[in-house]
Amino acid sequence: MNPDFPILDGVMHAESVPLPRIAAEVGTPVYIYSTAAIERQAQAFRAGLKPAGRTHLAFAIKSNPNLAVLRVLANQGYGADVVSGGEFLRALAAGMPAQDVVFSGVGKTRAELGLALDRGLGQFNLELEEEGHVLAAMAAERGLVAQAVLRVNPNVDAGTHAKISTGRAENKFGVPISEAGAIFSRLAGLPGLKLTGVACHIGSQLLDIAPLEVTYARMGQLVAELRAAGYTIDRVDLGGGVGVPYRPGEVPPSLDEYGAMVARVTRDWDVTLMFEPGRVLVGNAGVLLTEVIWVKPGVVNPYVIVDAAMNDLARPALYDAFHDFAAVRPTGARMTANIAGPVCETGDTFAMGRDIDAVASGDLAVLRTAGAYGATMASTYNSRALVPEVLVSGDRYAVVADRILPETIFAAERVPDWLAPAASAPKTRDA
Repeated sequence: MNPDFPILDGVMHAESVPLPRIAAEVGTPVYIYSTAAIERQAQAFRAGLKPAGRTHLAFAIKSNPNLAVLRVLANQGYGADVVSGGEFLRALAAGMPAQDVVFSGVGKTRAELGLALDRGLGQFNLELEEEGHVLAAMAAERGLVAQAVLRVNPNVDAGTHAKISTGRAENKFGVPISEAGAIFSRLAGLPGLKLTGVACHIGSQLLDIAPLEVTYARMGQLVAELRAAGYTIDRVDLGGGVGVPYRPGEVPPSLDEYGAMVARVTRDWDVTLMFEPGRVLVGNAGVLLTEVIWVKPGVVNPYVIVDAAMNDLARPALYDAFHDFAAVRPTGARMTANIAGPVCETGDTFAMGRDIDAVASGDLAVLRTAGAYGATMASTYNSRALVPEVLVSGDRYAVVADRILPETIFAAERVPDWLAPAASAPKTRDA
């Protein structure tokens, strides 16, 4: 049982706040995050890496960009890993210094590069040679020098889902490790660019650190080759990707185990090691609270129809991802059921034939481990509202992102004046 979402007097709480209270006052569906859980994981990640020496920790904003969540992590001394200009602005708005921000991503636009240069971003992770030339020229025009590292594709299979694998040769990220030395040499002398390191990232939700160890060993060889060629290497970005348990019985590597491996492999590098943790900090700090609308009879198993849908939590539809389903007021009774939302897609299904807490219409339930890649991937498909977010701290909570209603969303749309109003439109059938 997650200690930050305990069952107290028969009712699930977020820290000390009963979930039915949030449901009554905010409505459902709603994301709920635990401040204590985020802080604990942030401290555990830092402590795990202490044996590795000099480190820089940059939270992967794509996993949860909520400003309140970012403020919690900023207060824990974390910078940010961003993949868009919008994420960079979010980091700054949350109080993360620009110098502590790393800009990753294979498709940075020239406008985004300019924004980052003008606001003093700390490090660019270059994904291709042309990007380095463009960045160098833009920086030189401004009388600046851009701090950068070269992202390398180490051609290592992370053993994770194909859609979140980033380190195989066929993936779009980074430059081939076999070409890294030559590309580095062509970029290193450009005016406007200070290239002093390399970066890698092989995937997300890794439950085995062996592929990471292989990757880091290859990066160590590259560092040695670059230094032998006369280049100064003072930082290596080792990315993120350490997984969290979604399924009962799933045991990812401990952060102490991970840190010990990093310290062992990098002990002779004499660099600042940079990390981009995301899911591992916030994944288990959040749940998606939902209400059961119907329990619909099925051919094999009943369908538990909840008011959360694939537009609120896309991971099951995208990756066949598992999220544990639990009743807010568990009775001990069990049932085998399919769990689905109201969206008009067969893919709007969270589970099929799963053994779950018995629930009935009107009951509250949660989808666990929803603090990462949940609200950030939400949409308004089927003209549904954007789901709100709540942050809990002890016995208090705050709505940290409003429910954005369909009326608000379509108020931003325009019908051109040359389209006739419906009242004067031709009839579609005889009266």
